[in-house]
Amino acid sequence: MHLIQVDSVQRWMEDLKLMTDCECMCILQSKPISVEKDEQNELILSSQYSTCDNLQLLLKRAWIISTELTRIAQKLEKNRWQRVHSMTVRVNCHVHSMINEYNTFTRSSSEEMHQLEKLLIDKCSEFTAFTERCLQTEDEEILKSMKSCVNETLTTVAQYFGQLIELILTQEAQNLLRQIELSGSLYITESAISGLFSLAQEGAHLCRIIAKEGGVVALFKICRQDCFRCLYPQTLRTLASICCVEEGMHELEKVDGILCLTDILTDTSHSEATHAEAAAVIAQITSPHLTFTQHLSSFLENMEEIVTALVKLCQEASSGEVFLLASAALANITFFDTMACEILLQLNAMKILLAACSDKRVVDTPYSRDQVVTILANMSVLDQCASEIIQGNGVQLLMEMLFEKSSSGNPAEAAACERVQQKSAVTLARLSRDPEVADAAVKLSCIPRLIKLCRSPTERNNSDSVLVACLAALRRLAAMSPDGLEDTDFQQLVKPRLVDSFLLCTNMEESFV
Repeated sequence: MHLIQVDSVQRWMEDLKLMTDCECMCILQSKPISVEKDEQNELILSSQYSTCDNLQLLLKRAWIISTELTRIAQKLEKNRWQRVHSMTVRVNCHVHSMINEYNTFTRSSSEEMHQLEKLLIDKCSEFTAFTERCLQTEDEEILKSMKSCVNETLTTVAQYFGQLIELILTQEAQNLLRQIELSGSLYITESAISGLFSLAQEGAHLCRIIAKEGGVVALFKICRQDCFRCLYPQTLRTLASICCVEEGMHELEKVDGILCLTDILTDTSHSEATHAEAAAVIAQITSPHLTFTQHLSSFLENMEEIVTALVKLCQEASSGEVFLLASAALANITFFDTMACEILLQLNAMKILLAACSDKRVVDTPYSRDQVVTILANMSVLDQCASEIIQGNGVQLLMEMLFEKSSSGNPAEAAACERVQQKSAVTLARLSRDPEVADAAVKLSCIPRLIKLCRSPTERNNSDSVLVACLAALRRLAAMSPDGLEDTDFQQLVKPRLVDSFLLCTNMEESFV
């Protein structure tokens, strides 16, 4: 509760400067401040460093306007004309402020931009006047007839506003990309890449704009120039952000991005940071959650080199973050193509990953263990995998993973712990078709732990997916070693249909009535 209060107060403090005395701000900002030419140059130079901050302010202002327009539509639906008018006045002031703020820090605006700004300002003024007239009218019939006109004006305001924001963001992306293209300066290029990264963090829509304006092409061009080697990590991090959208992926394919990433990963002269960020791009473009990865034909051509480089990066990782990025890329690749599992087996990846798990300096979070167990689960479909698991003491590790618990209570960490429990149970179920693995699992008391996870919802954080995986693993082990279960457990968790055991276990919540 304390955290919620702090977050709310913080949010209120941030919004306060944008939400108070809009009328005064609007009037003050409309007044020109004359400066001498020299002073103006100094002002521009001194404000260059805060372009990203200014853009953040603009986006925040845009978010407030967008929220207000949505609220106006809701109040209009309820015929709350007093609120509609006061909110319309506030939107009008915010729009004026936003345009003035943007024109203060931007160096050049297109004619199209000026026209759109004028259209939006005029329509906002018309909207305010319209709602004021509605406020002065008491006749219900007249108000009803005016309501459709107000709705139409609101729609037009929202449309002009959306077009203006789109144009502003496109222009900012173009300006940054122009700096990257034309500047040979390390400092200016670094600043422009940093600006692009900030833009990309604002969501998928911004990433689409950057990709459409040639951002992926420009960034890969940087990654192919030795003079910018020190900027490779930052450039690759930005590429990973942009490639979360389909447009970014298509652009990557067009410029042979996979080949460039392969060259970086296999070039031992690059820093670990560069290799780690290249691994992050690979992890992004092979994410199983994306539905548009199948066109990456060039990836299959370079897969063996990429997988080899990633395994080496896992083996030599100096920190948990580097290992996480490399293992995440490997985990995604095992979903991307089954041939990857065979390559991993040839590279002794199982042994390397199992050894890494015993090094707390490298595998230090549930997120890292999630990646490792994902790879193990996907590799466990191969028959040769069982002997590797036995030799690397992998059954012991899988048993430990069944005890994975979040120490912080953080929802993301708790979800990662659930995935670790689920995938370790899946891996055990798959590997236990081998009698040697099943025997090792029984000796390590995996059966009592699986029963506990099935019967106690709190042990599995009330996760149904963990329950299903544990029931499957338990049934496989029971088939190999039926003496390891008590009769009650056998009758309830093994003998019935899986769905019946599942329903039985989901109804085992503690009752306090």
